[in-house]
Amino acid sequence: MVDISEKKETIREAVARSVVEFPSRLSIDKANELKTKKGPVVQTAIIAGTMAVKKTSEMIPMCHPIPIEDVEIEIQKTGERFFEIQCRVKTSGKTGVEMEALTGASIASLTIYDMCKSLSHGIVIRETELLSKTGGKSDFIK
Repeated sequence: MVDISEKKETIREAVARSVVEFPSRLSIDKANELKTKKGPVVQTAIIAGTMAVKKTSEMIPMCHPIPIEDVEIEIQKTGERFFEIQCRVKTSGKTGVEMEALTGASIASLTIYDMCKSLSHGIVIRETELLSKTGGKSDFIK
């Protein structure tokens, strides 16, 4: 792990995004009401992403365990075949929350895949990326 003992405590926030693409023969209707035999897709993905944010340091070996003060996951249908997941994470501490935001977006995407794989195994998880990070030594905005 990196020594963060000398760093200043600041409010830190990160936003990550992931995109899930469904095959052309499957269009996603009523995204917020999409249900499979496993249950409501969007709501379950939000819960899974939130849980993942809180457990990031248990999954990624060199991540510091940090107190998460806020998590917001939004999942929107974009176009006929895409879900866009945005995960925003906030803390006040000595290290950033980029990995937590990326983990939340990734696990929400994987949950959508898992819940919809009975519809098609042709679902593709597209780019997962950091959109912004504020607080700490430097800010980043894509």
